[in-house]
Amino acid sequence: MTTPAELRPKKLFIKTYGCQMNVYDSDRMADALAPHGYEPTTVIDDADLVVLNTCHIREKASEKVFSELGRLAEIKIETGRDFKVAVAGCVAQAEGEEIARRAKGRVDLVFGPQSYHRLPDLLDRASAGELVVETDFPAEDKFEHLPDAAPKIIRARGLTAFLTVQEGCDKFCSFCVVPYTRGAETSRPVEQVLAEARRLVEAGVREITLLGQNVNAYHGLDARGRTIGLGALCERLAELEGLARIRYTTSHPSDMTDELIEAHRDNDKLMPWLHLPVQSGSDAILKSMNRRHSRADYLRLIDRIKAVRPDIAMSGDFIVGFPGETDADFEQTLSIVREVGYASAYTFKYSIRPGTPGADMPDQIPEDIKTERLARLNDLVTAQMRGFAKACVGRTMDVLLEKPGRMPGQLGGRSPYLQAVHLVAPESLIGTIQPVLITAAGNNSIEGKIVTHSERKTASVVESSIPA
Repeated sequence: MTTPAELRPKKLFIKTYGCQMNVYDSDRMADALAPHGYEPTTVIDDADLVVLNTCHIREKASEKVFSELGRLAEIKIETGRDFKVAVAGCVAQAEGEEIARRAKGRVDLVFGPQSYHRLPDLLDRASAGELVVETDFPAEDKFEHLPDAAPKIIRARGLTAFLTVQEGCDKFCSFCVVPYTRGAETSRPVEQVLAEARRLVEAGVREITLLGQNVNAYHGLDARGRTIGLGALCERLAELEGLARIRYTTSHPSDMTDELIEAHRDNDKLMPWLHLPVQSGSDAILKSMNRRHSRADYLRLIDRIKAVRPDIAMSGDFIVGFPGETDADFEQTLSIVREVGYASAYTFKYSIRPGTPGADMPDQIPEDIKTERLARLNDLVTAQMRGFAKACVGRTMDVLLEKPGRMPGQLGGRSPYLQAVHLVAPESLIGTIQPVLITAAGNNSIEGKIVTHSERKTASVVESSIPA
């Protein structure tokens, strides 16, 4: 292995596709390479190493990878630079040998999401002329082998941070490749999570989002060998001085335990925002998807959550055009959206994922029907999102001020509901949480003004005089 001292500074360019876990993984790849002379760059022409951190969720994901590899080959010709190219992530895990075969000469290194702690050694092999394909699931815990990010690097990434606590999934939904690309459900030990969170907070992070393919299935061992769930983990994290906010994503309804629901009532640092995918409102389609819950189960769960945290806002995922979906099934999806009332949602047309049960199902839905259904669903979801934003106007909510805004004198921040908030305030307030009166709602953000001490006092007097 080449020693850090023997390396001149090199430039690393990472293009990240897909979910928040890929964002976290990309940061950890950079951390793994930093001791070996690699510095991040946002300019691909400057790079000595280009990593495509891929996602298998989107339609035609592998074809997009081959297209990007072709573009990188053209850049090499145009610039005369011979940088290394790596394909990482879930597409690499699922189709590593195919990528190596089809892109021979255009790619140097292919590795899955469980192997990026080995990146320096894999890169050394690739530098020696070997085409490296590493898609096994290693026995060792990759998190134990990753170096800690330097505080200045953490600060440069911002006041909010992702922290993976759980990987893999045991649910085997019939549309999903995650169990095949990320493996079985595993949870990081409690003390390992707390140590990473502590480093983030000490470097200035105010908000942490806990990540997992099925994060509420978290079942990590504590220092005494006891298994604890996500609610208890959030309670431990809330004890960290300086950490102001906790979030988590993505969850499965079957793993929404009583303990976790109660955490939304009892843990003030746990934000009133919950991403809880349902995928369809039709029982027939839910069964075909192998979702392991019914429409009624999901709605009862929503009622229980809202009962303990009435101000909570819901976010969801929806797939239209799953094999066998009838017009009546789709109408059931529209109706569950209306019944729940989402503040945000992610919507997708079903696309075949080779190797999943859904790929071999009969009654595949024609593309034009999927497109029409998605448009109708998006119209409804967009109306709900805008309605939620408008309902925030006139409310005072705590906003984490994160960075300078696009306009002079303006700051940008996030509400408890993950909304982008813009307001006029001095840069000295960056990193603080301020009470903000929401004054206007746009399509993608809301605007407000900081509530002064005197305004808060007046509001308190008015509220106390209102009859119960």
